[in-house]
Amino acid sequence: MSDTPQNPFDLMMKQAQDMAKAMNPAMENFSPKGFEALWPTMPKEVMEMMFGNTVNKDGLDAKTRLLLTLAGLTCQGAQADSAVRQTVRHALEAGAKKQEIVETIGQMSVFAGIPAMTRALDLAQEVMGDNEDEDQ
Repeated sequence: MSDTPQNPFDLMMKQAQDMAKAMNPAMENFSPKGFEALWPTMPKEVMEMMFGNTVNKDGLDAKTRLLLTLAGLTCQGAQADSAVRQTVRHALEAGAKKQEIVETIGQMSVFAGIPAMTRALDLAQEVMGDNEDEDQ
């Protein structure tokens, strides 16, 4: 039996991985956690400018938008580890309290299920555990 995947999606992914390795051999060791380190937390003012009240003065603020994003990521099963952790970091920077983050994720258990909620809480705790001295 050959090592070539038979599933069209698996074949497409293998081709993309082979192409990335051919262009940059270091990609073989790429980790999403490494990408996270390249994207620092944006200051609250930048988030407000890009996602908040600068564009739509009567619209949602950055904190609310990030809590909604976190809810959506949880509903998707909290499968995107980096996205969940980054969203939690950005929500904290935008003024969200730890309790608001936990409640946002917890509320999604009704829609996404307990496993998705638990996964999202574990990922959020990785970030919030680093900030023990901040407000609850």
